[in-house]
Amino acid sequence: MPASPFACLLFGRAEFHESEEYQAFQFKLLAIVLVSGALFTALFLLGEFSRINPLSGSPHLYSMSAFTAAALILWGLLRGHKERFLWIAWSYECACLLEYVSALAFVPQDELRVLWFFTNIPGVYILLGQRAGAAITTLSVVGLAFGNASLSAPYSPNGLATLIVALVYQGVFFHIYGNRSLSYFARMRASHEKLHHMATHDTLTGVMNARAYYSACEHMILLGRRHGTPFSVLFVDLDHFKSVNDMHGHAAGDAVLKAVAGALRTSIRTSDALGRVGGEEFSIFLPDTDLPGALQLAETIRRGIEQLMPVIESGPLRISASIGVAECRDRGQSMQEIQRQADAAMYAAKQQGRNRVSSLSPQKSAVEPAGAIAL
Repeated sequence: MPASPFACLLFGRAEFHESEEYQAFQFKLLAIVLVSGALFTALFLLGEFSRINPLSGSPHLYSMSAFTAAALILWGLLRGHKERFLWIAWSYECACLLEYVSALAFVPQDELRVLWFFTNIPGVYILLGQRAGAAITTLSVVGLAFGNASLSAPYSPNGLATLIVALVYQGVFFHIYGNRSLSYFARMRASHEKLHHMATHDTLTGVMNARAYYSACEHMILLGRRHGTPFSVLFVDLDHFKSVNDMHGHAAGDAVLKAVAGALRTSIRTSDALGRVGGEEFSIFLPDTDLPGALQLAETIRRGIEQLMPVIESGPLRISASIGVAECRDRGQSMQEIQRQADAAMYAAKQQGRNRVSSLSPQKSAVEPAGAIAL
């Protein structure tokens, strides 16, 4: 879903992976805090100019002006740049502490100015983590305890004790809450990833199931068309697999499928897509790969399967596969059309005696793989 114009204005066009949802939350929260901090401080300046909240002659006026400008500058630097999050968050925290100390020192008529230290702690825990939160809480407590006597209007011993105890309580509360919240979030994300993996992967072999595989292929086809790069599809079908189940049992058939899936995974690139699209049928999508390259890889895979010899109860079992290869020649072709071509090439390999690679394309590979047939 595209971002609204307001969101683009506030956050820029920073993009986050679905696994970075908490980082995305922190990034957006910091942007909101920066803008809000500038606006609310500007309201205090407006109160001075309108005489509603006069601070005439106070050096704190200059501090508020500088803080407002700094918050807006940091927001401008943050927009669209998630990699800048950490140093901008720390820069803003330092600016906040200086602003609160300025209010404490130069606005003695405001007895509640110390509340800014309390509002600061939750934000630090959320944006910068538990260690930073504990450090800022400790710094605030120590600063108030030893700096109170230097104020022109120091807090009473009872008032100071209440402030310190309340700050420590708030720090401990958010430390525990932050720890449990992050733990809960991590468990929820792990559970979501597990469910997503279960929904998109074949439970026996661990490769993508048909639905997820074809969805990934359609996405890569769009990318290939955008960049004008070729792509090919391999259709791998195990030879005489039904006889394996009939003679040795389904457990042996499962062992064969797992062994073949493992061999296929190790034979392809991380940019390729592998899916189990039928009982003993696998499909491999090869982006940025022309027909000669696909034929060469298919022959490597065929040899690898032939040499697998998975061990079952009765001993090592010799298996083989017939592989059909299709290259996309028409940029308007869908994945289903390309897959049908690879499927037809695989059946041609079966008719030619099995345990071979075949392509219906008239184009020959640059290096004809041993055992391959290009019809």
